[in-house]
Amino acid sequence: MAMDQPKEQQKDPGVAMLIEAADTVRQRQKVYGPMQGNMARTAALWTPILGVSVAPWQVAACMITLKIARLVETPEHGDSTVDIAGYAAVLKECQEK
Repeated sequence: MAMDQPKEQQKDPGVAMLIEAADTVRQRQKVYGPMQGNMARTAALWTPILGVSVAPWQVAACMITLKIARLVETPEHGDSTVDIAGYAAVLKECQEK
């Protein structure tokens, strides 16, 4: 970790990962719009493909399981862990709406 990072990030890679995930979610919102809206759009597209009603929170949960499946293949790939944390934040946002 870079020395210019706050001390809590230098001592705790978990905290650093959560901060990175939060930053990534914020950046994605600037590109794709609000999390809830993006998950709702995806759910609407998945519904006819799957033949069942899909809720926005289910999209986020499915994306978490996709990232877990990728970690099974490449457990050293740190991006997947960051993505899981990010999708967990998206899931929480969907649950609150």
